[in-house]
Amino acid sequence: MPDSNPIAGYSPHEHKALGSYAAFTVVFEALVATYIVVERKKGGPLAERIPLGDFALLTLATMKVSRVITKERVTSFLRAPFTRYTGEGSPGEVSEEPRGTGLRRATGELLICPYCLGQWVAAAFLGGYLHDPAATRRVASLFALVGAADFVNLGYVALEEKT
Repeated sequence: MPDSNPIAGYSPHEHKALGSYAAFTVVFEALVATYIVVERKKGGPLAERIPLGDFALLTLATMKVSRVITKERVTSFLRAPFTRYTGEGSPGEVSEEPRGTGLRRATGELLICPYCLGQWVAAAFLGGYLHDPAATRRVASLFALVGAADFVNLGYVALEEKT
């Protein structure tokens, strides 16, 4: 008799919060769809393309905001209900692991993964950019500058260690 639960065999030896992942996916897609519907009802056209300079700015800002939320020591209080501290990470960052089960664990996984959170941050930047490009450029510039400075600082430390 075939298994009645089609996802039961996905990870038989390790529990995965697939239901919570599905919920996050539905919420993300619903937010994006709602934004598009609201913007279209306003009557203005949605931008078809983003100029390369703005694309680069938003990309760097997305990377930095994602790391601030998911890795930086100063934002650990946001992650604490969903994660467990496991040690120090890169400069200014901590290493954490998700805790709990179900939605709590899935939230912890999202909050410690800059790649996972990146699409949420990118969607927020894109929504802001389409709504108010100038204001979004200013906010993105702040995070892009900090992100670029991080790279310079890491390069400086690497050069110091070689000498």
